[in-house]
Amino acid sequence: MSAIAASATSMTSTGEAIQFWILGTVAVIGALATILMKKAVHSALSLAGTMIILAVFYLANGAYFLGVVQVIVYTGAIMMLFLFVVMLVGVTAADSLKETIKGQRWLAALCGLGFGILLIAGIANAGLTHFNGLGRVNSGGHIEGLAQLIFTKYVFAFEITGALLITAAVGAMVLTHRERTERAATQRELAEKRVREGVQLPPLPAPGVYARHNAVDVAGLLPDGTPSELTVNRTLRARGQIRDVSSQAIDDLKALEQASSERLGREEASK
Repeated sequence: MSAIAASATSMTSTGEAIQFWILGTVAVIGALATILMKKAVHSALSLAGTMIILAVFYLANGAYFLGVVQVIVYTGAIMMLFLFVVMLVGVTAADSLKETIKGQRWLAALCGLGFGILLIAGIANAGLTHFNGLGRVNSGGHIEGLAQLIFTKYVFAFEITGALLITAAVGAMVLTHRERTERAATQRELAEKRVREGVQLPPLPAPGVYARHNAVDVAGLLPDGTPSELTVNRTLRARGQIRDVSSQAIDDLKALEQASSERLGREEASK
C-alpha cells in the first residue's frame, strides 16, 4: 500500500501535464529562435521569452524564490542589459559574418554537444534517482536553505559569477565607447559652412504661434499669415497630424463655433 501511495503522489496531474507540454513547446521554439533568428534583437527577445517560461516552471514546482529570481535577475536585468547593449552597439544582419577565428564553429559545436550530454545525464539522474536530502535542506525554508548553500558550499562559484557579470558590464561600456578622432567644429565654423552651402542660414523657426499656440503640431505663421513648413516635424506632417492655425483656418473655426452655438441656442429655445 505504501508503494502504491508513493507512486500515486509522484504522478503528474492532468493540469500539470498540459501546462508542461504547452509551455515546454513554446520554450523550445523560443530557444530555437534564439539561434536561428538573423537579427540579434529578435534573438534576445526570444531568449527572454524562454526565460520567463522557465520561471513559470520553477513556480509550478514550488521553487518560488528561483522563479522570482529568474524573472527579476535574468529576464529583467541581464537580458534587458544585453538587449540595451545590442541596440546601442547597433548589431544588425548586415554585419560581416566572416569568421575571425579559424575553426570557432567546430569548437562551438563540440562545446554544445558536450553541454547537451551533461544536460541529458543530469536530467536522467534527477528522474531516476530519489533524493532524500531536499526535505532536510528546506526544513527551515527555501530562502534560508538556498542562502546557506550559496554562502558556504558554493561561495566561490557565486563570487566568480558576480565577477563575470561585472566584466560583461565593463566590456559593454568599452564596446560602446567611441574616441573622437577629429576636432569638434565651432559655432563659427558651422555658420560659415551654412553660408558656403547656401542652406537655411538662421536657425529654424520654432513651432507654434506667439500668444496663441505653443505646440509641436502647430506650424508657425509667416508675416503674410501663411504657415511655414519649416517649423514642424516632417514625421508629423507625413502622418497628417499638423494643425492649421492660419487666418483662413481660424476664420473657418470661428464660423463653425458660431454655427454650433446658434444650433444649441435653437435647441434650448425649443425645449
